Amino acid sequence: MKVSVIIVSYNTLELTKACLASLRRAGGEKEILVVDNASTDGSPKMIRDQFPEVILIENEKNLGFGRANNVALARARGEYVIFLNPDTVVKSEAIEKAVTFMEHHPEVGIAGGRILNPDGSEQESISYRYPGEKYASGETKGLSGHIACVLGAFMIARKKILDEIKGFDEDFFLYGEDEDLCWRIREQGYEVGFIPEAEVYHWGGGSESASSRPEVAVKKTLAEYLFYKKHYRPETLRRIYRRERWKARWRLITLGLSALALGKSPRHQEKVARYRLVLEMTKNPQE
Repeated sequence: MKVSVIIVSYNTLELTKACLASLRRAGGEKEILVVDNASTDGSPKMIRDQFPEVILIENEKNLGFGRANNVALARARGEYVIFLNPDTVVKSEAIEKAVTFMEHHPEVGIAGGRILNPDGSEQESISYRYPGEKYASGETKGLSGHIACVLGAFMIARKKILDEIKGFDEDFFLYGEDEDLCWRIREQGYEVGFIPEAEVYHWGGGSESASSRPEVAVKKTLAEYLFYKKHYRPETLRRIYRRERWKARWRLITLGLSALALGKSPRHQEKVARYRLVLEMTKNPQE
């Protein structure tokens, strides 16, 4: 088996259906594994009835993105593993082109494709710096290549490397796990690659449609600070904490003033939730 495609679904029935249909149209030899994180919208039944070729793994509870991927990773047989979000539609040759790229670039351990909005415009899918890296004390100097990470909506990685590093870090429940995975693969001496020919449409936020903007902001902030603590030295953490704490205080003041004049929009509430959490998490700059 050359390719294993892993999808983690959570209450994304229609999106998952469209994603699986696009994989079926793509053709080629591959196995598809869907890990359902205890959806209540009928997703597992839909997959069993309409996509019998799919290996369906049903979790009894929501394990989060990284841990659910690891469950499927243990069963995957492919030389390459493609991590694919359920709110994506792959173009017909995306998987073939992704595999061809990896075959011709043995120095690359993980790579991402070109991610498109539904209207065909391009999403930002490559990052050359990690969160907080501008405050780093040389932590990234030994990492291979020049791409920091690619968007987790569509990633292809070598199975042998994933096995060596034991897949995703399960401390990341949702968000940040793609950045962490790319960092750890670079630590193994491999580069992160980009495959512009492998195109995927991405709707975005499918599994978080029931979450409020403040709730999503909190999840993203928690993941960001977990990344800081895992990869940066204490002196770097202190710099980040001091800067973030000063910024949060100032932004809360300006947000309070703007709310008096403009009211509290969902975007306003999202920012307030984030900066309040930042103040809570940076109480002790010695951490």
